[in-house]
Formats: sequence, C-alpha cells, structure tokens
Amino acid sequence: MHALDFTGKRVLVTQANDFMGPALCEVFRELGAELIADPRALVDPALPAAVVGDAGHVDVLVANLAVPAPSTPVTDVDEAEWRHVFGHMVDPLPRLVRAVLPQMTARRSGKILVIGSASALRGMKRTSTYSAARGAQLAYVQAVGVEVAPHNVHVNAIAQNFVENPTYFPPEVQANPAFQERLKREVPLGRLVTQKEDAMFAAYLCSDAAGCFVGQVFPVCGGWVTR
Repeated sequence: MHALDFTGKRVLVTQANDFMGPALCEVFRELGAELIADPRALVDPALPAAVVGDAGHVDVLVANLAVPAPSTPVTDVDEAEWRHVFGHMVDPLPRLVRAVLPQMTARRSGKILVIGSASALRGMKRTSTYSAARGAQLAYVQAVGVEVAPHNVHVNAIAQNFVENPTYFPPEVQANPAFQERLKREVPLGRLVTQKEDAMFAAYLCSDAAGCFVGQVFPVCGGWVTR
C-alpha cells in the first residue's frame, strides 16, 4: 500500500469549512479516506465529545481550529476578546483529545494533528491574544505528544503562516499590492505556500509513514520563522 493511501482510514476534520478545512478535506478524500467533516466552531463545552462520539471509530483527528485574528494593541485587549479567541482555539483542543484518545490508546494506533500558527514562534505586533492562543495549542501538543507516544499514538502540529487559506489570506488580501510587497519583503519563498502543499504535508504527518514524530511542531511558512 502506498504510504499516503488512506483507504480504510476514518479521518475527522473539525471546523471543516474554515481555515485549512476545505483543503484538508479535499486532499484526504483524494487519498481515499473515509472523511468525517464537521463544520461547527466547538465553543460549546459539550460539543467536542459529541462530535467524536458521533464519528465513532476515528483513526485520524485533525484539529483545525480558527477564528479571525484580532489586531488589538496589547493595552486595549479586553476580557471579551481574550475569552473569544481562547474559547474557539484553545478550550476545544483538550476536549477533543480527551474524547478521542481512549479509543486510540486501546487500539494502540492513532494520529492527532493540530493545525496551528507560526505566530506562536515569532513575535508579531498587535497579535498578543491570537499568538498566545496559538502558543497554548503548541505547548499542549508537545506535552501530550510525549505522554501518549508509548501507546503508539502520534500527536503533532503544523505551525503555519503565509499559507493560502480563506480565513487569513482570502483572495482580496492576496490581490492587495501592499500584501504582495510584504510577501517579497518578509517571506524568503517569495509567495504563499499553497493550500495543496500544506494539506499534503498534513496528510503525510497523519500517514503510516510518519511514525517517528512525537509532540513535534513543524513550521510551514515559506521561511518566515527563520529569516
């Protein structure tokens, strides 16, 4: 069987209509997965467990969690903004993992991939709330990854920026000349990473070929983090 053949694998993608959801769903379908695509934001504390319960057998969980990023000066960030961002992107993550891990550890097989952000790896002005939430996701992945690795469950994350997606880089942003100049100035690659490139890498990390990664965070950002 080809390493990226997901035939017979059940893949759950959360918030499937946002951020990387559409591209991830397309790629996993192309690779033969039985896809469970849930479109809802998982703000209700009971919803993550319900989503996993309704899905039944889950071989791969792709935690795709996103919210439009505020650009608030740090002194103006209020409690409502903080709770909104953490409520959408941080709080659902442990709820999803707690719901899906028992079946994966019982089978001694499973993949959990968090689609995160490189904003947690490099400072950006006026993104304190968003970057903090994305940082919490990555710290959680690192801790859980080393805890569950002995059960043959692999938990990792992609930390991305300057990746084509409808939530953060929609067509109208990409067409802006100022944004094109920013790409040339800040991204060594000189362009956005395509949705397909990012989603194929996500699929690799969720495949049987990727069995040696434990609590790791992989930047996908065209060199933005390391420039």
